[in-house]
Amino acid sequence: MLTSTRKTFSSLNTLERIIAVNVVIFLLVNIGNVVLRLFNFPEGTVSDWMSDWLAVPSSLKSLMYKPWTIITYCFYHENFFHILFNMLWLFFMGRIFTEYLGEKKILPVYLLGGMIGAGLFILFYNLFPLFNKEVNYAVALGASASVLAVTVAIATLLPDYEVAVFLPQWRVKLKYIAVALFVMDLLSITGSNAGGNIAHIGGAVFGFAYIRLLKKGHDLTLPLQQFFGRISGAGKPKIKVVYRKSNTDEDYLTKKNSKQEVIDKILDKISRSGYASLSKEEKDILFKASNNQK
Repeated sequence: MLTSTRKTFSSLNTLERIIAVNVVIFLLVNIGNVVLRLFNFPEGTVSDWMSDWLAVPSSLKSLMYKPWTIITYCFYHENFFHILFNMLWLFFMGRIFTEYLGEKKILPVYLLGGMIGAGLFILFYNLFPLFNKEVNYAVALGASASVLAVTVAIATLLPDYEVAVFLPQWRVKLKYIAVALFVMDLLSITGSNAGGNIAHIGGAVFGFAYIRLLKKGHDLTLPLQQFFGRISGAGKPKIKVVYRKSNTDEDYLTKKNSKQEVIDKILDKISRSGYASLSKEEKDILFKASNNQK
């Protein structure tokens, strides 16, 4: 069974693996709660224990003893509707993200967006007097900050890309969705879910900054991409390839830069006129470039 599970997991793409990890943790926690409740344990016993180990605390003292929570919190949900909406949103936005930016970037953006969200949550709770009474016990959990990072990133890249909302004929541009989500979170940072809304803002800001810098040639996710590449390559047989270099390094760089310029022009055209405005040749170029990044 374990071997079968590994094969199933390895057959998933990166987006599906992120969703699978979130769902598995949610099921383990909630099934564990049910089982222990049958033996008359207090309600939410497993949730309380998991929150202590996976949710990120606002207290700096607590964070010192469990720094890993700035990552684990964005894979942990307790409420069914919380994980349902987060994973549905991640699935739809993540597919657009991987279509245009490739599969290698989505996990780093997910993680970094979550980490920036956690950092902003911790900063606000330790900086502003409003949260003085809660700072010693408040925690944040859920993938919302990471999902917002992915959503705002693709909305920044393709602001005029339209998606169906509720009904097929109700189509809204990504830039309006991103702005609406950001404004709603901004207006809610003093409400009942202040910590969550603050974390959302952190994720959204990262998503925006990431694409702006990427367009200038700076990929903030590159170190993580390289790290995950080394991990995925560990244990694989190393094949030594002997080849004769027919082109100089200068020729190679010239061709690479020329190809990138073509892709940048296509992405700019999508931003201005939408994906439907691309010719078949332009769509093929973008498709091949996306596959090369996966």
